[in-house]
Amino acid sequence: MSITGVKRLHTLTGHKDCIYTIQSGKNVVDLFSAGGDGMVVRWNMETPGVGELVAKLPNSIYALHYLRGEDQLIAAQNFEGIHLLDYSNSKEIKSLKLTNSYIFDLQSIGNKIFVACGDGVVYVVDKEEWIVLDRLEYAQKSARTMAIHKERNELVVGYSDNFIRVFDLFDHRMKQEWEAHNNSVFTVQFRNDGNYLLSGSRDAHLKVWDSAGTYQLRDDIAAHMYTINHIAFSPDGKHFVTCSMDKSIKVWDSNEFKLLKVIDKARHAGHGTSVNKLFWTSFNNQLVSASDDRTLSIWEIIF
Repeated sequence: MSITGVKRLHTLTGHKDCIYTIQSGKNVVDLFSAGGDGMVVRWNMETPGVGELVAKLPNSIYALHYLRGEDQLIAAQNFEGIHLLDYSNSKEIKSLKLTNSYIFDLQSIGNKIFVACGDGVVYVVDKEEWIVLDRLEYAQKSARTMAIHKERNELVVGYSDNFIRVFDLFDHRMKQEWEAHNNSVFTVQFRNDGNYLLSGSRDAHLKVWDSAGTYQLRDDIAAHMYTINHIAFSPDGKHFVTCSMDKSIKVWDSNEFKLLKVIDKARHAGHGTSVNKLFWTSFNNQLVSASDDRTLSIWEIIF
């Protein structure tokens, strides 16, 4: 399916520093953002002009994670730990000191929260007891990104030593590892059907791995000029987007892994600095991007 147009619908302002992460909420109109200013902001996609401050942490925030069952939000404060937020009442419920390093990603399944840190450790935290259950220590360099494959019961982690490592969700043993890129792995995402794992790296390459088998390489694409910061799939799984330090967003076909569109400053009044995070919402199929330029952009992609 070809793309006939791209339109920037809104630019959201209010953050005082780079925006590093975006997260969905209970409803399709809910959107959360956080970044270098330590602010966690809630936005309404129907009326996106003004954000609501729900928390302010002392240090920068690289990761947010929404707990759907509890309708709560976890914010990862660099050099400190994780904070459980009752965002509706702008109240912190509890926190857990984990590391003196950065926290790059958060994922959860069942009663477990996985926390990927700059010291190379992935912490496993009990969601109810709020205690550390396990520490996955398999690298000296940062654990940057994680993805969960529920059917395979696997946690996939991308590291700054260029490796991807696969762990069992239950007993946490490492099942497989391989050198995936020529530089740090910044993002991993499973296609909606789970048959392929996509990875993006500081080496600017997008790689496609066959997750229906043993993660053999299917495609190696020189996708951007600089670091690929994030990959996100459309709600229907037919397309995905990548974003980069080269300031661009690229739209791809999920079946053929073919480039369909480039969204950038010159052609679409896009971001003027690194694009750090993407979220393709179910609200009117709109795409949200977060940037070092301290703004969020909301895009309509017309097929």
